[in-house]
Amino acid sequence: MLTIAARTPDHGKLFPWRFVTVAGDQRDALAVLFRQSLAKEDECALPAKHEKADEFAHYAGQLVVLISAPIPDHKIPVWEQELSCGAAGMNLLLAAHALGYVGGWVTGWYAYSESVRRAFCGPGERIAGFIFIGQPSRDIEERPRAPLATVWKPWQPPEI
Repeated sequence: MLTIAARTPDHGKLFPWRFVTVAGDQRDALAVLFRQSLAKEDECALPAKHEKADEFAHYAGQLVVLISAPIPDHKIPVWEQELSCGAAGMNLLLAAHALGYVGGWVTGWYAYSESVRRAFCGPGERIAGFIFIGQPSRDIEERPRAPLATVWKPWQPPEI
């Protein structure tokens, strides 16, 4: 799946993203990281938020943390590099689904926490998302999607 995900549009062949896998036996350590980060960054967090962080760290399936690693001051704009990172994440989800698995891409405060970021990222990098891949435990419910007519239109050449 990661090989498929890595075959993504990448103008300049910069590979401005990377994948970090978190093994099942590392989930307790991830939960500790989340609890410590939450305690430091949100001193007023209710116990329910701490419990949710622990649950998040232990979600079922393989965890892949998608890291955006753009190269600054390059001729390829950071914007294009960030799009490449998003495409790598989407390719990972498509690969998972094509192979009969399910996947979910989640962000939340975990992705934006400075101490969580430092645990996964180098300078100038950030967490693009936590991608969980596994077997469905129930029928997948289709989420609402925009009607095509609201997000598509044919181009009309301007009058010159």
